[in-house]
Amino acid sequence: MLQVGGLTPLTSIDYPGELATVVFCQGCPWRCGYCHNPDLLAPRSQHPLPWPQVMDFLRRRQGLLDAVVFSGGEPTLQWALGEAMDEVRSLGFRIGLHTAGIHPRRLSALLPRLDWVGLDIKALPEDYRALTGAPDAGERAWRSLHLLLASGIPLEVRTTLVPPGETFREGHSNPGDDGDGHFHFQVTTLMYRLATAGVQHYALQIIRDRSGPLGTPLTRRAIPVPPADFQARTYAHLGQTLFHHFELR
Repeated sequence: MLQVGGLTPLTSIDYPGELATVVFCQGCPWRCGYCHNPDLLAPRSQHPLPWPQVMDFLRRRQGLLDAVVFSGGEPTLQWALGEAMDEVRSLGFRIGLHTAGIHPRRLSALLPRLDWVGLDIKALPEDYRALTGAPDAGERAWRSLHLLLASGIPLEVRTTLVPPGETFREGHSNPGDDGDGHFHFQVTTLMYRLATAGVQHYALQIIRDRSGPLGTPLTRRAIPVPPADFQARTYAHLGQTLFHHFELR
Protein backbone atom coordinates (compact mmCIF):
# COMPACT_ATOMS: atom_id res chain seq x y z
CA MET A 1 0.00 0.00 0.00
CA LEU A 2 1.22 3.49 -0.85
CA GLN A 3 3.11 5.23 1.97
CA VAL A 4 1.77 8.79 2.19
CA GLY A 5 3.41 11.54 4.24
CA GLY A 6 0.85 14.26 3.69
CA LEU A 7 -1.76 15.81 1.43
CA THR A 8 -2.63 19.24 0.04
CA PRO A 9 -6.42 19.25 -0.35
CA LEU A 10 -6.64 21.95 -3.01
CA THR A 11 -4.11 23.60 -5.30
CA SER A 12 -4.29 25.50 -8.57
CA ILE A 13 -0.53 25.61 -9.20
CA ASP A 14 0.67 22.00 -9.07
CA TYR A 15 -1.12 20.79 -12.22
CA PRO A 16 -1.34 23.52 -14.90
CA GLY A 17 -4.87 24.61 -15.61
CA GLU A 18 -6.51 22.17 -13.20
CA LEU A 19 -7.79 22.17 -9.64
CA ALA A 20 -5.94 19.36 -7.91
CA THR A 21 -5.08 17.54 -4.73
CA VAL A 22 -1.41 16.75 -4.09
CA VAL A 23 -0.53 13.43 -2.45
CA PHE A 24 2.97 13.52 -0.95
CA CYS A 25 4.58 10.10 -1.21
CA GLN A 26 7.05 9.13 1.47
CA GLY A 27 10.70 8.36 0.73
CA CYS A 28 13.57 9.55 -1.45
CA PRO A 29 17.05 8.02 -1.95
CA TRP A 30 18.75 11.32 -2.82
CA ARG A 31 19.96 13.87 -0.28
CA CYS A 32 19.80 17.27 -1.95
CA GLY A 33 20.63 19.87 0.67
CA TYR A 34 18.05 22.34 -0.66
CA CYS A 35 15.22 19.77 -0.55
CA HIS A 36 11.86 21.50 -0.12
CA ASN A 37 10.27 18.53 1.72
CA PRO A 38 12.98 16.99 3.95
CA ASP A 39 10.36 15.34 6.20
CA LEU A 40 9.53 13.06 3.27
CA LEU A 41 13.04 11.66 2.80
CA ALA A 42 12.72 8.67 5.15
CA PRO A 43 10.97 5.57 3.74
CA ARG A 44 8.30 5.78 6.45
CA SER A 45 6.72 8.74 8.20
CA GLN A 46 6.27 9.03 11.95
CA HIS A 47 2.78 10.32 11.18
CA PRO A 48 1.64 8.55 8.00
CA LEU A 49 -1.62 9.25 6.25
CA PRO A 50 -3.31 5.89 5.53
CA TRP A 51 -4.06 5.33 1.85
CA PRO A 52 -7.72 4.30 2.52
CA GLN A 53 -8.18 7.67 4.21
CA VAL A 54 -6.78 9.42 1.12
CA MET A 55 -9.23 7.53 -1.08
CA ASP A 56 -12.14 8.43 1.20
CA PHE A 57 -11.17 12.09 0.89
CA LEU A 58 -10.98 11.86 -2.91
CA ARG A 59 -14.40 10.22 -3.16
CA ARG A 60 -15.84 13.24 -1.37
CA ARG A 61 -14.12 15.52 -3.90
CA GLN A 62 -15.48 13.88 -7.04
CA GLY A 63 -16.96 16.57 -9.26
CA LEU A 64 -15.13 19.30 -7.34
CA LEU A 65 -11.52 18.58 -8.35
CA ASP A 66 -9.99 17.79 -11.74
CA ALA A 67 -6.78 15.98 -10.91
CA VAL A 68 -4.56 14.30 -8.34
CA VAL A 69 -0.82 14.92 -8.36
CA PHE A 70 1.54 12.38 -6.81
CA SER A 71 4.52 14.24 -5.41
CA GLY A 72 7.15 13.57 -2.77
CA GLY A 73 9.70 12.64 -1.76
CA GLU A 74 10.07 10.59 -4.89
CA PRO A 75 6.82 8.82 -5.84
CA THR A 76 8.45 6.31 -8.20
CA LEU A 77 10.38 4.88 -5.25
CA GLN A 78 7.21 2.99 -4.24
CA TRP A 79 6.05 -0.11 -6.09
CA ALA A 80 2.46 0.60 -5.00
CA LEU A 81 2.32 3.83 -7.01
CA GLY A 82 0.84 2.32 -10.17
CA GLU A 83 -2.00 0.63 -8.31
CA ALA A 84 -2.69 3.84 -6.39
CA MET A 85 -2.89 5.77 -9.66
CA ASP A 86 -5.35 3.22 -11.05
CA GLU A 87 -7.56 3.61 -8.00
CA VAL A 88 -7.54 7.38 -8.37
CA ARG A 89 -8.24 7.15 -12.10
CA SER A 90 -11.28 5.00 -11.38
CA LEU A 91 -12.78 8.00 -9.56
CA GLY A 92 -12.51 10.10 -12.71
CA PHE A 93 -9.47 12.22 -11.84
CA ARG A 94 -6.61 13.09 -14.16
CA ILE A 95 -3.20 11.91 -12.95
CA GLY A 96 -0.19 14.16 -12.48
CA LEU A 97 3.29 13.25 -11.28
CA HIS A 98 6.13 15.26 -9.75
CA THR A 99 9.39 13.36 -10.10
CA ALA A 100 13.15 13.84 -10.17
CA GLY A 101 13.49 11.00 -12.67
CA ILE A 102 15.25 8.78 -10.15
CA HIS A 103 13.87 5.49 -11.52
CA PRO A 104 13.56 5.65 -15.33
CA ARG A 105 12.46 2.00 -15.66
CA ARG A 106 9.64 2.43 -13.17
CA LEU A 107 8.73 5.73 -14.79
CA SER A 108 8.52 4.01 -18.17
CA ALA A 109 6.00 1.52 -16.77
CA LEU A 110 3.89 4.37 -15.40
CA LEU A 111 3.69 6.38 -18.63
CA PRO A 112 0.32 4.97 -19.82
CA ARG A 113 -1.25 6.14 -16.53
CA LEU A 114 -0.04 9.75 -16.69
CA ASP A 115 -1.74 12.89 -18.00
CA TRP A 116 0.92 15.42 -16.98
CA VAL A 117 4.43 15.36 -15.44
CA GLY A 118 6.57 17.92 -13.66
CA LEU A 119 10.20 16.77 -13.93
CA ASP A 120 13.00 18.23 -11.82
CA ILE A 121 16.21 18.46 -13.79
CA LYS A 122 18.67 19.68 -11.20
CA ALA A 123 21.76 20.28 -13.28
CA LEU A 124 23.90 19.07 -16.14
CA PRO A 125 24.36 15.29 -15.84
CA GLU A 126 27.98 15.58 -14.73
CA ASP A 127 27.06 17.83 -11.79
CA TYR A 128 24.42 15.61 -10.19
CA ARG A 129 26.68 13.69 -7.83
CA ALA A 130 27.62 16.79 -5.85
CA LEU A 131 23.95 17.73 -5.59
CA THR A 132 22.44 14.36 -4.69
CA GLY A 133 25.22 12.15 -3.32
CA ALA A 134 24.37 9.46 -5.91
CA PRO A 135 27.04 8.61 -8.51
CA ASP A 136 24.59 7.69 -11.30
CA ALA A 137 21.97 10.33 -10.54
CA GLY A 138 22.60 12.46 -13.63
CA GLU A 139 22.37 9.57 -16.05
CA ARG A 140 19.09 8.40 -14.47
CA ALA A 141 17.47 11.83 -14.46
CA TRP A 142 18.36 12.61 -18.05
CA ARG A 143 17.26 9.17 -19.23
CA SER A 144 13.89 9.90 -17.62
CA LEU A 145 13.80 13.24 -19.42
CA HIS A 146 14.24 11.54 -22.80
CA LEU A 147 11.60 8.92 -21.94
CA LEU A 148 9.08 11.65 -21.15
CA LEU A 149 9.89 13.70 -24.23
CA ALA A 150 9.44 10.63 -26.43
CA SER A 151 6.13 9.75 -24.76
CA GLY A 152 4.36 12.95 -25.78
CA ILE A 153 2.87 13.37 -22.30
CA PRO A 154 2.49 17.06 -21.36
CA LEU A 155 5.66 17.92 -19.49
CA GLU A 156 7.09 20.77 -17.47
CA VAL A 157 10.81 20.66 -16.69
CA ARG A 158 12.05 22.79 -13.81
CA THR A 159 15.40 23.58 -12.20
CA THR A 160 16.05 25.06 -8.75
CA LEU A 161 18.83 27.63 -8.76
CA VAL A 162 21.35 27.29 -5.93
CA PRO A 163 23.57 30.38 -5.53
CA PRO A 164 27.30 29.91 -6.12
CA GLY A 165 29.18 29.44 -2.88
CA GLU A 166 26.28 27.89 -0.96
CA THR A 167 27.06 24.70 0.91
CA PHE A 168 24.09 22.42 0.48
CA ARG A 169 25.40 18.96 1.29
CA GLU A 170 28.02 17.88 3.80
CA GLY A 171 31.37 17.74 2.07
CA HIS A 172 30.08 19.28 -1.14
CA SER A 173 29.45 22.77 -2.43
CA ASN A 174 27.53 24.09 -5.39
CA PRO A 175 29.20 22.94 -8.65
CA GLY A 176 29.16 26.64 -9.56
CA ASP A 177 31.51 27.55 -6.71
CA ASP A 178 34.18 28.83 -9.10
CA GLY A 179 32.20 32.08 -9.08
CA ASP A 180 29.19 33.87 -10.48
CA GLY A 181 30.55 33.71 -14.03
CA HIS A 182 30.87 29.94 -13.95
CA PHE A 183 27.45 29.65 -12.31
CA HIS A 184 25.92 31.74 -15.10
CA PHE A 185 27.68 29.59 -17.70
CA GLN A 186 26.28 26.41 -16.11
CA VAL A 187 22.72 27.72 -16.06
CA THR A 188 22.76 28.94 -19.66
CA THR A 189 24.44 25.72 -20.84
CA LEU A 190 21.75 23.71 -19.08
CA MET A 191 19.02 25.77 -20.72
CA TYR A 192 20.52 25.31 -24.18
CA ARG A 193 20.93 21.56 -23.66
CA LEU A 194 17.32 21.17 -22.49
CA ALA A 195 16.02 23.14 -25.45
CA THR A 196 18.11 21.04 -27.83
CA ALA A 197 16.66 17.88 -26.26
CA GLY A 198 13.17 19.13 -27.12
CA VAL A 199 11.89 20.64 -23.88
CA GLN A 200 9.05 23.10 -24.57
CA HIS A 201 7.93 24.10 -21.07
CA TYR A 202 10.63 25.13 -18.60
CA ALA A 203 10.79 26.91 -15.25
CA LEU A 204 13.72 28.23 -13.20
CA GLN A 205 12.96 28.31 -9.48
CA ILE A 206 14.91 30.38 -6.96
CA ILE A 207 15.83 28.44 -3.81
CA ARG A 208 13.86 29.28 -0.67
CA ASP A 209 15.35 30.34 2.67
CA ARG A 210 15.94 27.19 4.74
CA SER A 211 18.52 24.80 6.10
CA GLY A 212 19.21 21.51 4.40
CA PRO A 213 17.71 18.23 5.58
CA LEU A 214 21.09 17.00 6.76
CA GLY A 215 21.53 20.07 8.95
CA THR A 216 23.91 21.78 6.52
CA PRO A 217 23.52 25.56 6.31
CA LEU A 218 22.25 27.08 3.10
CA THR A 219 22.55 30.73 4.05
CA ARG A 220 25.96 32.18 3.37
CA ARG A 221 23.95 35.20 2.32
CA ALA A 222 20.25 36.07 2.40
CA ILE A 223 18.01 33.68 0.48
CA PRO A 224 16.02 34.13 -1.65
CA VAL A 225 18.75 36.02 -3.43
CA PRO A 226 17.59 39.23 -5.14
CA PRO A 227 16.66 38.43 -8.75
CA ALA A 228 19.50 40.60 -10.08
CA ASP A 229 22.00 38.24 -8.44
CA PHE A 230 20.66 35.44 -10.59
CA GLN A 231 20.98 37.34 -13.87
CA ALA A 232 17.18 37.15 -13.88
CA ARG A 233 16.65 39.36 -16.90
CA THR A 234 19.20 37.43 -18.91
CA TYR A 235 17.64 34.09 -17.98
CA ALA A 236 14.14 35.35 -18.71
CA HIS A 237 15.15 36.63 -22.15
CA LEU A 238 17.02 33.44 -22.98
CA GLY A 239 14.19 31.26 -21.68
CA GLN A 240 11.59 33.08 -23.74
CA THR A 241 13.81 32.61 -26.78
CA LEU A 242 14.54 28.92 -26.27
CA PHE A 243 11.25 27.55 -24.92
CA HIS A 244 7.62 27.69 -25.98
CA HIS A 245 6.71 28.51 -22.36
CA PHE A 246 9.16 29.80 -19.74
CA GLU A 247 8.77 30.94 -16.12
CA LEU A 248 11.18 32.42 -13.60
CA ARG A 249 9.68 31.68 -10.18
